[in-house]
Amino acid sequence: KIHEVRAGACSIMDKQARSKKTTPERRKELYDLYLRRHDRINNWDLVDVCSIHVVGGYLSDKPRKILYKLARSRNMWERRTSIVSTAYFIRKGELDDTYKIAEMLLGDEEDLVHKATGWMLRFAGDKDRPRLLKFLDQHAATMPRVALRYSIEKLDKKQRDHYLGLRKSSKE
Repeated sequence: KIHEVRAGACSIMDKQARSKKTTPERRKELYDLYLRRHDRINNWDLVDVCSIHVVGGYLSDKPRKILYKLARSRNMWERRTSIVSTAYFIRKGELDDTYKIAEMLLGDEEDLVHKATGWMLRFAGDKDRPRLLKFLDQHAATMPRVALRYSIEKLDKKQRDHYLGLRKSSKE
Protein backbone atom coordinates (compact mmCIF):
# COMPACT_ATOMS: atom_id res chain seq x y z
CA LYS A 1 0.00 0.00 0.00
CA ILE A 2 2.95 2.34 0.56
CA HIS A 3 4.26 4.03 -2.57
CA GLU A 4 7.86 4.20 -1.33
CA VAL A 5 7.91 0.45 -0.74
CA ARG A 6 6.68 -0.16 -4.30
CA ALA A 7 9.27 2.32 -5.58
CA GLY A 8 11.99 0.39 -3.75
CA ALA A 9 10.75 -2.89 -5.23
CA CYS A 10 10.71 -1.40 -8.74
CA SER A 11 14.21 -0.04 -8.23
CA ILE A 12 15.47 -3.47 -7.16
CA MET A 13 13.79 -5.07 -10.18
CA ASP A 14 15.43 -2.48 -12.44
CA LYS A 15 18.88 -3.07 -10.94
CA GLN A 16 18.51 -6.82 -11.36
CA ALA A 17 17.28 -6.47 -14.94
CA ARG A 18 20.29 -4.27 -15.78
CA SER A 19 22.85 -6.60 -14.20
CA LYS A 20 24.97 -8.68 -16.55
CA LYS A 21 24.96 -11.39 -13.87
CA THR A 22 21.18 -11.82 -14.03
CA THR A 23 20.21 -15.10 -15.69
CA PRO A 24 17.66 -15.27 -18.53
CA GLU A 25 15.36 -17.19 -16.17
CA ARG A 26 15.49 -14.39 -13.60
CA ARG A 27 14.86 -11.78 -16.30
CA LYS A 28 11.71 -13.68 -17.27
CA GLU A 29 10.65 -13.84 -13.62
CA LEU A 30 11.08 -10.07 -13.30
CA TYR A 31 9.15 -9.45 -16.51
CA ASP A 32 6.35 -11.81 -15.46
CA LEU A 33 6.18 -10.19 -12.02
CA TYR A 34 5.98 -6.71 -13.53
CA LEU A 35 3.06 -7.69 -15.77
CA ARG A 36 1.31 -9.83 -13.17
CA ARG A 37 1.42 -7.06 -10.55
CA HIS A 38 0.92 -4.07 -12.80
CA ASP A 39 -1.95 -3.18 -10.47
CA ARG A 40 0.77 -2.08 -8.02
CA ILE A 41 2.70 -0.12 -10.65
CA ASN A 42 0.31 2.77 -10.52
CA ASN A 43 2.32 5.95 -10.83
CA TRP A 44 4.52 7.48 -13.53
CA ASP A 45 7.72 7.10 -11.50
CA LEU A 46 7.16 3.38 -10.95
CA VAL A 47 6.62 2.81 -14.66
CA ASP A 48 9.63 4.92 -15.62
CA VAL A 49 12.09 3.38 -13.15
CA CYS A 50 11.24 -0.19 -14.06
CA SER A 51 9.72 -0.69 -17.50
CA ILE A 52 12.71 0.19 -19.67
CA HIS A 53 14.93 -2.67 -18.49
CA VAL A 54 12.43 -5.09 -16.96
CA VAL A 55 9.99 -5.03 -19.87
CA GLY A 56 11.92 -3.50 -22.77
CA GLY A 57 15.13 -5.33 -21.93
CA TYR A 58 13.35 -8.65 -21.64
CA LEU A 59 11.51 -8.16 -24.95
CA SER A 60 14.60 -6.97 -26.77
CA ASP A 61 15.07 -10.24 -28.66
CA LYS A 62 11.47 -11.46 -28.43
CA PRO A 63 8.11 -10.72 -30.03
CA ARG A 64 6.68 -7.45 -28.73
CA LYS A 65 2.97 -8.08 -29.20
CA ILE A 66 2.36 -7.51 -25.48
CA LEU A 67 3.35 -3.84 -25.87
CA TYR A 68 0.55 -3.32 -28.37
CA LYS A 69 -1.88 -5.01 -26.02
CA LEU A 70 -0.74 -2.72 -23.20
CA ALA A 71 -1.11 0.30 -25.51
CA ARG A 72 -4.80 -0.60 -25.90
CA SER A 73 -5.36 -1.14 -22.17
CA ARG A 74 -7.90 0.82 -20.16
CA ASN A 75 -5.19 1.25 -17.52
CA MET A 76 -3.17 4.40 -18.17
CA TRP A 77 -0.09 2.95 -16.44
CA GLU A 78 -0.11 -0.03 -18.79
CA ARG A 79 -0.36 2.37 -21.73
CA ARG A 80 2.56 4.36 -20.34
CA THR A 81 4.51 1.10 -19.90
CA SER A 82 3.93 0.29 -23.58
CA ILE A 83 5.68 3.43 -24.80
CA VAL A 84 8.34 3.86 -22.09
CA SER A 85 9.51 0.25 -22.55
CA THR A 86 10.53 1.14 -26.10
CA ALA A 87 13.37 3.29 -24.72
CA TYR A 88 15.40 0.09 -24.52
CA PHE A 89 14.89 -0.51 -28.26
CA ILE A 90 15.62 3.10 -29.13
CA ARG A 91 19.02 2.83 -27.45
CA LYS A 92 19.75 -0.05 -29.83
CA GLY A 93 18.61 2.00 -32.82
CA GLU A 94 15.31 0.10 -33.20
CA LEU A 95 12.60 2.71 -33.67
CA ASP A 96 9.67 0.95 -35.34
CA ASP A 97 7.82 -0.05 -32.17
CA THR A 98 8.19 3.44 -30.71
CA TYR A 99 6.58 5.10 -33.71
CA LYS A 100 3.82 2.50 -34.05
CA ILE A 101 2.90 2.69 -30.37
CA ALA A 102 3.18 6.49 -30.34
CA GLU A 103 0.70 6.60 -33.20
CA MET A 104 -1.67 4.35 -31.24
CA LEU A 105 -1.46 6.66 -28.23
CA LEU A 106 -2.05 9.96 -30.04
CA GLY A 107 -5.73 9.89 -29.10
CA ASP A 108 -5.09 9.06 -25.45
CA GLU A 109 -6.88 11.18 -22.84
CA GLU A 110 -4.11 11.20 -20.21
CA ASP A 111 -1.41 13.87 -20.03
CA LEU A 112 0.99 11.44 -18.36
CA VAL A 113 0.69 9.15 -21.39
CA HIS A 114 1.18 12.16 -23.70
CA LYS A 115 4.32 13.19 -21.80
CA ALA A 116 5.81 9.71 -22.11
CA THR A 117 4.88 9.54 -25.79
CA GLY A 118 6.53 12.89 -26.49
CA TRP A 119 9.58 11.87 -24.47
CA MET A 120 10.03 8.66 -26.48
CA LEU A 121 9.50 10.48 -29.77
CA ARG A 122 12.16 13.02 -28.78
CA PHE A 123 14.51 10.19 -27.79
CA ALA A 124 13.85 8.40 -31.11
CA GLY A 125 14.54 11.71 -32.86
CA ASP A 126 18.01 11.71 -31.30
CA LYS A 127 18.71 8.52 -33.28
CA ASP A 128 16.97 9.46 -36.53
CA ARG A 129 15.92 13.12 -36.84
CA PRO A 130 14.45 12.80 -40.36
CA ARG A 131 12.13 10.04 -39.15
CA LEU A 132 10.91 12.20 -36.27
CA LEU A 133 10.28 15.09 -38.65
CA LYS A 134 8.35 12.80 -40.98
CA PHE A 135 6.20 11.63 -38.04
CA LEU A 136 5.62 15.24 -36.99
CA ASP A 137 4.76 16.27 -40.55
CA GLN A 138 2.07 13.63 -40.50
CA HIS A 139 0.74 14.07 -36.94
CA ALA A 140 1.74 17.43 -35.41
CA ALA A 141 -1.50 19.14 -36.38
CA THR A 142 -3.57 16.68 -34.36
CA MET A 143 -1.16 15.54 -31.65
CA PRO A 144 -1.95 16.34 -28.03
CA ARG A 145 -0.14 19.56 -27.16
CA VAL A 146 1.89 17.95 -24.37
CA ALA A 147 3.15 15.15 -26.64
CA LEU A 148 4.03 17.64 -29.34
CA ARG A 149 5.86 19.96 -26.94
CA TYR A 150 7.93 17.12 -25.49
CA SER A 151 8.74 15.67 -28.91
CA ILE A 152 10.03 18.97 -30.37
CA GLU A 153 12.18 20.11 -27.42
CA LYS A 154 15.47 19.43 -29.20
CA LEU A 155 14.48 20.95 -32.52
CA ASP A 156 15.65 24.44 -33.41
CA LYS A 157 13.29 27.36 -32.81
CA LYS A 158 12.20 27.60 -36.43
CA GLN A 159 11.23 23.92 -36.52
CA ARG A 160 9.48 24.12 -33.14
CA ASP A 161 7.48 27.14 -34.29
CA HIS A 162 6.59 25.37 -37.54
CA TYR A 163 5.15 22.29 -35.79
CA LEU A 164 3.36 24.34 -33.13
CA GLY A 165 1.92 26.44 -35.95
CA LEU A 166 0.56 23.33 -37.67
CA ARG A 167 -1.26 22.43 -34.50
CA LYS A 168 -2.72 25.91 -34.06
CA SER A 169 -3.83 26.21 -37.69
CA SER A 170 -5.66 22.86 -37.46
CA LYS A 171 -7.66 24.15 -34.47
CA GLU A 172 -9.00 27.20 -36.32
